[in-house]
Parts: sequence; structure tokens; C-alpha cells
Amino acid sequence: MTFAEKAFNELYPGRNAEIEVVYTGRLKSYGARVTYTPAKDKLSFKLSKKWRNIDEDIRIGLIQALLAKVFRDKTRNFNIDLYNAFVKNLHIAIPKEKVDSLLKESFDRVNEKYFSGIIEMPNLVFGRDSTTTLGHYDYKTDTITISSIFRKKTGLIDLVMYHEILHKKHKFRAGLNNRYHTSRFRKEEKQFENNEHWEKELERFLRMKKVKGWFGF
Repeated sequence: MTFAEKAFNELYPGRNAEIEVVYTGRLKSYGARVTYTPAKDKLSFKLSKKWRNIDEDIRIGLIQALLAKVFRDKTRNFNIDLYNAFVKNLHIAIPKEKVDSLLKESFDRVNEKYFSGIIEMPNLVFGRDSTTTLGHYDYKTDTITISSIFRKKTGLIDLVMYHEILHKKHKFRAGLNNRYHTSRFRKEEKQFENNEHWEKELERFLRMKKVKGWFGF
């Protein structure tokens, strides 16, 4: 019996399903996806190759966490908790090889001012020129990505950086639907100095960028 079949049988004893597991290099580090075909009662799991040599109990928790999402199951057990704990601590072992100098300056300013310098520096990279995805923290690769539209906007970089560092600080609350913007998160988000001013500046800047995009400037 494979670890995926064990995971399924522990959650749904007596139920049958076709289960397929494929390790792939096409997913981000420790990424994982599941596809469910109800007509065939088939579950296809695609896991990053990084998972191949991870302890079986953790991989069972991974499969069970994915199953819980597919079947909207609120089950919590030892293996799922073990998986969540593993993911939350991945950043400790991840090498910091991608650090943009401009973003590092922003990270250092924000970290010192709002977090007493205690947040461990993640990978820091600029992403594409996006007015929709302004920033993103990937806890599986310990990477903060900031939209390239902010390259010359120091104050706005710091605002977005603060938001993403909060994600690194809080990570997520484990459960059926991982919650990234908790009430506590929202409360801390407003503690950015002159928050209302900078939020308005951000809105104005994004409006200008979108207008320029529409007219091809």
C-alpha cells in the first residue's frame, strides 16, 4: 500500500478510489496539486520532487490536507498537523540566494522599524510589472516578490514590503481554508506609519499606471 493510499484509507475507511501520485520538477519547491475526477472516483496527485525523500508521516499529512480541500472536510489529525508544522518551518533550511539590493534596503528598514529586526531575511525578488499582484510571500520557498512597478517608489515599496513581511511573520492559520488575512493581521497592517496616506498614494499610483497601460504610454 502506498503512502497516498494509507492517507486516503485513514480518512475514508471502506471507501474505494483510484489514486495516482506523480513527482514532478514542474512545480515550485514543495508544491503539490490534486485533481479529482468524480466520474471515475480518481485522485491524481502531483508533488514537487522535493517531497520524494521527506518522512512518510509528513507526506501522508500532505495528501490528507489536499483531500480535505477536495472533499471540503474539516478533519484535523496528527499527520495534517505534522505537515503544517513542516511547511511553516521550511524557511529555516531554504538558502537565501536571490536578494535584490533595492529590496534588501527596504526589508532592512521595515524589519528594523516595525519588527525590531527579528524577522529572518527571505529571498527578495522583483516580479513582473503587475498592478494586480503587488506583492507575494511564498512560504515554501521563503521568497517575497514585489511587482516591478515599484522600482522607483521607495515609500510604496516599504508599504508592500511591510504587508509581505507580515505574511512571513504570521504565515497562515492551518485548517480547511488557510487564512492569510486574519483579524490580527488586519490590525497589524494598519500600524504602518501614516497608513491611510500611503494607501491613498498607492491607489493614486495604481490608477495612473492603469491609465498609462490603456493608452500605451
